Amino acid sequence: MMKVNVKRMTEKEEEEETSFPVSPTGQYFTSSALSISVISVLESEIPIDDSCTMTLLKDVFLPINPRFSSIMVRDKNGVKQWKKVEVKYKDHINVPIFPEGKSKEFYDNCFNEYLTTIAMEQLPQTRPLWEIHLFKYQTSKSAGNLVFKLHHSLGDGFSLMGALLSCLQRADNPSLPLTFPEFNSNPNSGNDYKKRFCTNVAQMVSGVVNTFLDFGWSLLKSTTLEDERTPIRSGDEGVEFRPIDISTMDFSLDHLKQIKTNLKVTINDVICGVLFLGVRLYMEEMKYEQKNANSTALVLLNTRNIAGYKSVKEMLQPGNESKWGNQFAFLHVSVPKLDKGEFSFNPLSFVFKAQDVIKRKRNSAAVILTGKLLDTLQKYRGPEVTAKYIHSTLKNSSMTISNLIGPMEQMALANHPCKGLYFMVVGVPESLTITMMSYMGRLRVAVGTEKGLVDPHKFKSSIENAFDRICKAAVPSKPAN
Repeated sequence: MMKVNVKRMTEKEEEEETSFPVSPTGQYFTSSALSISVISVLESEIPIDDSCTMTLLKDVFLPINPRFSSIMVRDKNGVKQWKKVEVKYKDHINVPIFPEGKSKEFYDNCFNEYLTTIAMEQLPQTRPLWEIHLFKYQTSKSAGNLVFKLHHSLGDGFSLMGALLSCLQRADNPSLPLTFPEFNSNPNSGNDYKKRFCTNVAQMVSGVVNTFLDFGWSLLKSTTLEDERTPIRSGDEGVEFRPIDISTMDFSLDHLKQIKTNLKVTINDVICGVLFLGVRLYMEEMKYEQKNANSTALVLLNTRNIAGYKSVKEMLQPGNESKWGNQFAFLHVSVPKLDKGEFSFNPLSFVFKAQDVIKRKRNSAAVILTGKLLDTLQKYRGPEVTAKYIHSTLKNSSMTISNLIGPMEQMALANHPCKGLYFMVVGVPESLTITMMSYMGRLRVAVGTEKGLVDPHKFKSSIENAFDRICKAAVPSKPAN
């Protein structure tokens, strides 16, 4: 009998070692209502040599997190668990083949269409939820592209960026650490919200009022109050299954910082002002009669109370503030309206409007209450109902905006210098998604647009036009970009 008992304990211990719970957010993102992934693109400065791909995956990538070598299964109670499996590397590596000897413009189109294809495809649930794509043709921007597609249930952008950075090294000196643009501790974190909320009586009263208004409005936006149909929002059911275009543009961080300094605002205020003005200019460009239609942006906030990236090892430690996983929240922000007379003389009004609304939102605990609401839904109604609530939150808005901070120095992967880096969130029930990432002194803006609804070239031009106008108004002596 003693031997039987020992054997049973060993089997249980082995099961615990090879399986662990899926987080609530991970369950939301793999529900019947949502399946969201992140596509990261590394632009190589030299032609891609894939001879070491297997070694990198086995020795560098997979050890980062056990989720990379696990699949989701349900236990006897129907609760989702991560279960360790043997990874079949060839199933995760894709090398597309196109005609040889064509122009860079030809391969630009091939790459864009390829991104559209992989953005629409679902990652198979029968194997770990990631894959890589090696596009080995020279485009107008790079000598080749390495594309990672990772399911959002593996972690948020901060987690996945930490994983990516652990695979890369400084191109100039691998022994030196990467450095990042200076920024203050995250003003949007839950702890900072609480600090602002309780600083003094006057601010507390203001915070209570703002919390009541913001949380109530957020609740309406997530349930019954939809944005109007516009040139950037179809509002159709199933929009997440439609083809998208992914285009990019980049801006100088130095110019953004100069605008920030001159206007005495934050970098986020400047960026949001540019994006919001660009959206209104695009509506005007498309001859849309209601260019001031009610439109809402969902701004994603990293809720970790941190001042920079930590090592992956630290992120995996229990209780760490920079812990691995999905640690973010949505902030509803109304897109300011275009007052023709005001805009004609002062495009900077959009920056100040963005500053005002973001500052007011920060003096509010609505994000905390929204998180509590999701926890309550999860506890009493289950992950499927909570996922439907999040789906409705996304679908009822016009666009999502998220950003990540990247290194100042050039990175290299397996001796391949990285010329550029950007990411895109796909599978979102919206017609417009905007992501941003800083790298080597530039801010790379990626735009995901619903094909057939949003003209990617005109939209890109509208954003660039908005940046030029704001930059010239704020820094007249400097070039726009």
